[in-house]
Amino acid sequence: MNVQLLVDSIVRQTTVLIAQLATSGGIRAPVAHIANQVFLELAKELEAQGVSRKVSADMFGMALRAYVRKVRRLGEGQTERGKTLWQTILDFIRREELVTRDRILERFDRDDELQVSSVLHDLTESGMVFCSGSGKNAAFRVATDAELGRLAELEGQHGLDEFAWVLVFRHGPLADDKLAELLGKKSADITALIERLIAQGRVQRVQSGKLSAPEFVILPGASAGWEAAVFDHFQAVVQTVCQRLRSNAGEEPDTATIGGSTYTYDVWQGHPLELEVNEKLSELRRQCHELRKRVDEYNRAQGVPDEYRRVITYVGQCALEREAGEQNGEA
Repeated sequence: MNVQLLVDSIVRQTTVLIAQLATSGGIRAPVAHIANQVFLELAKELEAQGVSRKVSADMFGMALRAYVRKVRRLGEGQTERGKTLWQTILDFIRREELVTRDRILERFDRDDELQVSSVLHDLTESGMVFCSGSGKNAAFRVATDAELGRLAELEGQHGLDEFAWVLVFRHGPLADDKLAELLGKKSADITALIERLIAQGRVQRVQSGKLSAPEFVILPGASAGWEAAVFDHFQAVVQTVCQRLRSNAGEEPDTATIGGSTYTYDVWQGHPLELEVNEKLSELRRQCHELRKRVDEYNRAQGVPDEYRRVITYVGQCALEREAGEQNGEA
């Protein structure tokens, strides 16, 4: 088995997803910290898997002392995220309300002029900023809330409640400080967030004082919370694959409840099975929703024991346009 090829391929697909998320809706989310974040998270997970620091350092191609220093340094600064030049310029234009290109270049004179100009071009192309005139006298202003519609996302608050909700549901019961750590926030910064979730009935405090969530539901097409839903989908796939990998490493496989299959259907307009294939996701959603409803009703009536098994079923579907002669992957 070529594990290195598998790792490289998964990294490629993950970067495609990250790039899509970082630019969704015209947003340009900071990505400068990603390399350090991946290093730190991977180092933590290797340690959790029982790999010694000496071996981990060797896997990264580093001397042990340098590896330990880097882990310690990165671990000290993970709660604060720096801003990109893109977002810094956007914030500056917003504060100034109306500002010329010459004033922007003067403000960011320590940055490369070509890079600043490229950011301004991207901001106007994406609709975040409006420009009037040309050259150094061109004037810029940030789109209003009404014009932009999703300006709140730039402040990092849009969908944060839902993201906290899914973290409590999947990892709870959680202490307040642990939830803050998972959100990359300080404990004091999420007090109001926790109070909202409790008031809405999404989250509750259990006897230990920790946070717990009995369910997590984001309806299709919801304007807020899609980030949490994407995370929940991705986490379900990762956890499923990890359990299968552990079974391949020697644990007894439970093929009845753990695993996944991918089915590919080639259909076209007029195909007798086109409608059945296209509606398969809706059908599976209805079946899973009905089953979950029955399980929840029974659990509410009978109560849940101290120890129980959580079974996660992930259902996903996409449609790719193809031309005859193109290769199609099967799994």
